[in-house]
Amino acid sequence: MHMARLLKAAGLIWKPRPGDRFAIPDRDLDDELFVLSNMTIQVHDRPEGRIIGFNGTTEWALDDVEIDETVWLPREDQLRELLGGTFRSLEREAAGHRVRVDLLGVALSFAADSAEEAYAAALLHLLNAAGARDGG
Repeated sequence: MHMARLLKAAGLIWKPRPGDRFAIPDRDLDDELFVLSNMTIQVHDRPEGRIIGFNGTTEWALDDVEIDETVWLPREDQLRELLGGTFRSLEREAAGHRVRVDLLGVALSFAADSAEEAYAAALLHLLNAAGARDGG
């Protein structure tokens, strides 16, 4: 969840869709993984903002939570999609995985234990580069 928090802090915007994974930190639920589903966990647009509703969870004292209180845990395919046209390759290495991207003609690579972590590191770099370029 650490990398997901860094991505959120860098400006990654979550547009919730069924199948998305998320966590609810700082509410004694740090170890829980939630998945949006049309059956049990849905996003609702309310006048006060978007919330995630937990339908039929009578055993919990959790009816809904504001999206800002959650951390999106993007899957490998979502991270690759977010890299867009900068993505060049994913390679398996002895020590893990390496993602290669091209940022404005500069070849960059990011290594991590898992493919998901390597994609996230590349995306974090792109978000930070965009923030620096925009003056943020």
